[in-house]
Amino acid sequence: QVQLAESGGGLVQAGGSLRLSCAASGRTFSTPVMGWFRQAPGKEREFVAAIVWTGTHTYYADSVKGRFTISRDIAKNTVYLQMNSLKPEDTAAYYCAAGTVLSSRASTYNYWGQGTQVTVSS
Repeated sequence: QVQLAESGGGLVQAGGSLRLSCAASGRTFSTPVMGWFRQAPGKEREFVAAIVWTGTHTYYADSVKGRFTISRDIAKNTVYLQMNSLKPEDTAAYYCAAGTVLSSRASTYNYWGQGTQVTVSS
């Protein structure tokens, strides 16, 4: 089992920045890939970014490329999502996920956190 706990969400004005954190515990060695997804009210969950724990590969959705950066701290078992130049359309609940494949498909991730809300005001 892997446990994931997100933090860092909040309310920010358009153009601002936030950094989300995801602390992983348990059998993290079984899930070499960490991802971030988001879900806005009335919409399907969508992929945001993913990273391999080794840090050699990252993967971004086109909608966030150039604005968001995913990174990890192996010593702290924590993955981060630095979000810059935030837009109102980035408003959503953001979820951390752990899996075995560097993928944008939610079905390839086995473990999920509870989510943290990000609200961007215009």
